[in-house]
Amino acid sequence: MGAHECNTSLLIDYCQSVGEHKYILIDVGKTFREQVLRWFTFHKIPQVDSIILTHEHADAVLGLDDIRAVQPFSPINDIEPTPIFLNQHAMESLKVKFPYLVQRKLKAGQEVRRVAQLDWKIIENDCKSPFVASGLEIVPLPVMHGEDYICLGFLFGKNSKVAYISDISRFIEETELYISKRGGQQLDLLILDTLYRNNSHNTHFCFPQTLEAIKRLEPKRAYLIGMTHEFDHHKDNEFLHDWSKREGIPVQLAHDGLRISINL
Repeated sequence: MGAHECNTSLLIDYCQSVGEHKYILIDVGKTFREQVLRWFTFHKIPQVDSIILTHEHADAVLGLDDIRAVQPFSPINDIEPTPIFLNQHAMESLKVKFPYLVQRKLKAGQEVRRVAQLDWKIIENDCKSPFVASGLEIVPLPVMHGEDYICLGFLFGKNSKVAYISDISRFIEETELYISKRGGQQLDLLILDTLYRNNSHNTHFCFPQTLEAIKRLEPKRAYLIGMTHEFDHHKDNEFLHDWSKREGIPVQLAHDGLRISINL
């Protein structure tokens, strides 16, 4: 029995000043509850301070109802709502998927139900429109996720530049230049989508495309996410070890629960 892999997600533990941690979560997929039980308890994560969504597909949003599990308990919901950043397209979709999480005020006579309290904030599909989540400045990185769909990656960090791109089939030229060494902004860490080991896919990068993109962007190091089970974690990391030596960019497959220390 292989290990069960949860939906792709990133939790940023951001320390602005000594001892003050802010927890910023990118994507809340179908397996969010399992991720809380498995990894939040293991890494002693006490809360989520902000949420950012890459897009509105099931693997990024269907755990939103479970956000209440990481919010303070209040029978009448008088808690501070968690800011949630998303683009307008995702907002329109979530109004339909989760009307009770988007509703601003109770209608007359409507009973209070204990649901996740969220403060919806619209962000632009534009690297020139950064936003601030829990004190951390974040730049949206629009990429294609299929030829008719824009998905967001995110760039963050002042001391070290980190880009997280979980769902991509093609780079938009402006975005690629923005995070590439030739564009003058070399990434310290790139976390990038790769779906299949050998085949191609119309909405995701697969292994050869991912490695090509890494060569073009020239980050200082990279982790690959979103792999299907046709990858053999050990063997493919050995392959990547050799590739990394050849290309001069350390690249490895990520895994559930991976923790990376970096000075943001």
